[in-house]
Amino acid sequence: MNQIHKLLLIFLLLFNVPATAQRICGSAEHLHDMELSDANFAAARQLIEQQTQAYLSNPNKPTRLTVEIPVVVHVVYRTAVENISDAQIHSQIQILNEDFRKLNADFSSVTPSVFQAAAADCAIQFVLAKQTPSGDSSTGITRTQTTVTSFTTNNSVKFSSLGGKDAWPASQYLNIWVCKLASGLLGYAQFPGGPAASDGVVCSYRAFGNTGAVLAPFNKGRTATHEVGHWLNLFHIWGDDGGSCNGTDLVGDTPDQGAEHYGCPAFPSISCNNGPNGAMFMNFMDYTDDACMSMFTLGQKARMDVLFLPGGARASLLNSNGGSYPLPPCSMTSNIQTVFVNETDALIDWDQVSGAMSYHIRYRILGDSTWNYNTSSINSYILSGLTGGTTYEFGIQTSCTSGLSAWSPSQNFTTTSPAPICAIPVVLPAQNITENSANIIWNASNNSTGTYLLRYRLQNGGAWLNQLVSDTTIQITALLPASMYEVQVQNTCSFGISLFSSTVVFTTNAAPVYVCTDNYEPNNLRIMATQIQPNSVTTSMIATSGDNDYFKFTTNSAEPKVKIRLSNLPLDYDLKLYKPNGVLIATSQNANTRPEQIILNSAVFGDNYVARVYGYNGVFDNTSCYNLQVETSANNFRTEESMEDESLKPEIYFYPNPASSTITTEIYKAEPELITCHIYNALGQVVATQCIEAQTGFNEIRFSIASLANGFYVMEIIDAQEKVAEKFEILH
Repeated sequence: MNQIHKLLLIFLLLFNVPATAQRICGSAEHLHDMELSDANFAAARQLIEQQTQAYLSNPNKPTRLTVEIPVVVHVVYRTAVENISDAQIHSQIQILNEDFRKLNADFSSVTPSVFQAAAADCAIQFVLAKQTPSGDSSTGITRTQTTVTSFTTNNSVKFSSLGGKDAWPASQYLNIWVCKLASGLLGYAQFPGGPAASDGVVCSYRAFGNTGAVLAPFNKGRTATHEVGHWLNLFHIWGDDGGSCNGTDLVGDTPDQGAEHYGCPAFPSISCNNGPNGAMFMNFMDYTDDACMSMFTLGQKARMDVLFLPGGARASLLNSNGGSYPLPPCSMTSNIQTVFVNETDALIDWDQVSGAMSYHIRYRILGDSTWNYNTSSINSYILSGLTGGTTYEFGIQTSCTSGLSAWSPSQNFTTTSPAPICAIPVVLPAQNITENSANIIWNASNNSTGTYLLRYRLQNGGAWLNQLVSDTTIQITALLPASMYEVQVQNTCSFGISLFSSTVVFTTNAAPVYVCTDNYEPNNLRIMATQIQPNSVTTSMIATSGDNDYFKFTTNSAEPKVKIRLSNLPLDYDLKLYKPNGVLIATSQNANTRPEQIILNSAVFGDNYVARVYGYNGVFDNTSCYNLQVETSANNFRTEESMEDESLKPEIYFYPNPASSTITTEIYKAEPELITCHIYNALGQVVATQCIEAQTGFNEIRFSIASLANGFYVMEIIDAQEKVAEKFEILH
C-alpha cells in the first residue's frame, strides 16, 4: 500500500466517512427491525397507514395551517470536534425550514422543470425549543459528554443510561440526537407509532447543518431533511426493493424507479420504464448528495398532513408550548385585607398581581374541612351569604397564563353578631264582630315593651287608621256595617320595632233592619199620654207635622232620680218634661239631630211625670223611629252628662230684644188652638195680655210697649198643653 493510500485510510477511519462517500440511511432497516421485534409497533404502523390511505382517498381533504414543531438537539460527544457549535445547529434548523417550506435557494436550479409543478410547500416550520418540559428557559440544545466511541441504530444514544441522552417528551418535541455514528452511517429516524422514549432522529455530527464539522458531499444539511422526512412517515423514493422495480413509497406523484441514486445523476435517469422524464432523484427521500436534493412532492406532503389531523400520530405537537418562551411564574397575592365586615358579607381586597388573569378565593368556617370557592376578575371580592357572629378563614390564589400561584396564607375574620329580632305578633281571627265593632287579639311577642301599634282599614281602602295599644287586645269601633276590614299589628321592642304581622281580614255584620211603626197612637195630647216603664227603651215616630208623642211614667222609692234620653233622631226633634198638671219642668232643644237629654235629680218617690217628643217647627219623618229611654236611679245622675250645648233653641222667639216701642213673638202650631199671651213686670204684675185663635203654622203676636218703663219683663204663653215663659228687656 503506497503512502497516499495509507493516509486516505487513516482519514476515513478518523472521520467516519465511507471510502465510497455514499449516503447510508439506517431508517428502513431500523423500521424493519422494530416491526419484527415489537408487535405493538407493527400494529400501530398498520393503523397509521390505514388512516393515511383513507385520507388520501378522500376527495374533500381538510386543509391545515402551518405546523410549528419545537426541536431539541441533543449533542452527545466524546471529543471536542464532536461537540458541534451552536452555529452549526442553527444552520441545520434554517435548512429544515427552507427545505420543508420550498424556500431552498437551489430549488429552481436543481429541480428539473418537468418536476417543479409537483413540488410542495409542506407548511411545516421548525424552531429550537425555548422552554424545557418543566417550563424553564431553554436554547433547545443539550450537551452530553460520553465515553462511547460511536453509536449505531440500536438507540443507545437516546438513553442516558447507555451513554446517550434521554429524550424530551416526544408528544411535545422533535428530538434530534447529533453524535458520532459508526460504519459510515449518516443518520436514521424512528417512524411514527414507535415508543416515545426512542422517538426522533439521529444524525452524524459530520452531516448536520452546513458549517463547522460537516464534510462534503453531505455538507448542506440534507441528511436531517431526509431523516425528518422518515420521522414524518415518508419512505425511500425507490421503495427499498433492491432495484427490482417492485417496491413503492406509497406516494402517487413520485415516479417508479429502480435502485437508489448516489452522487449527482444526470437528468433524466430512466429505470423501471419511467421515461421520458425518469426518476425523481432530486427528491429529498433519495440517496443523492446534498447538493443534488431539492424537493418534496405534494403527495409526500399529503402523507405528512395525516399525522396532524385529530387523532394523528404527531397531532399532539400542535398543542406544544415548547416553541414559546416560558411565561414568568405566577406570583402569590400580597397585602390581603378585610376592609368591610358585617353580619352577612365581607369585602376583601389585595394588591394586583402583574400578569394575573383572575384570582381564586377559597373560604370556610374556621374548623370546617371543606372549602367554598369563587373567582374574581379584579383584585377584590365580596363574600356574601355568611352567618353572623362566625369566624371564617380565607385565602387567595393567582391565576396566570403560566399557571397558578400558591395559595396565600389563610387569614381570618369574624362577622358581626346578628341584632336581636323584634318578634312579629301573631294576630288571631277577629272576635265578637258586630255591625260596627270587632275585638282584635294577638299573642304577646318576645322582647316586647308591651306597646303595640295596631292599624286597620277597609280592605284596599287607602290610608291606615293607627292605634297604640298597651295590651294584647282591643275593640275597634265606628266601623261600617257589612264591610271587609284588614288589620295588622306591629311589636315595639327596646331595640327597635318589628315588621307588621300578617294581615287578618274580617267582615262586619250587616246592620239590623228595624221595622219602625208609629206606636202608641193616639197620644197626641198630654191627657192621652202612654204609660211606659222606667229603665226601658221606647221606640216610636213623629209621623205628621202636628204629631206630638206624650209618655207618662212613675218614679219608685228605690230609684227616684230620673234621666230621660231621646236618641236615634232622624230630624230635629225636641224633648220636654211636665208634671201631670201640665207644669213644664225642663226642656232639651239641641240643634239638628243631636240627642236630647233631661236629668231630674229632684224627683221624689211616687211622682208622676209626662215626657213630650215633637218635631221642631213641625218637622217629621214617617219612616224612621226615635228611641226614648227613661232611666231611674237611687243616686243623682251627673249633670255634666247633659247633652245641651250652646246651640239650644229658645222657648219663645221674639224680637227685637231689647225692645223699645213694640215686641213681636212667633209661635208655631201644628193645628188650630187657643193661645193666651201675658207680659209680667218685675213685680209679677200682668201689664199686657192678648188671646188669639192660632192657626196651623207660624202665628205672630205683637205688643205695643212704648208706655212701659225700662227694665226686664217676662213673656208667658199658655195653650191647652203647656205654658212657657221667657225674659226680655225694654230699653227706650
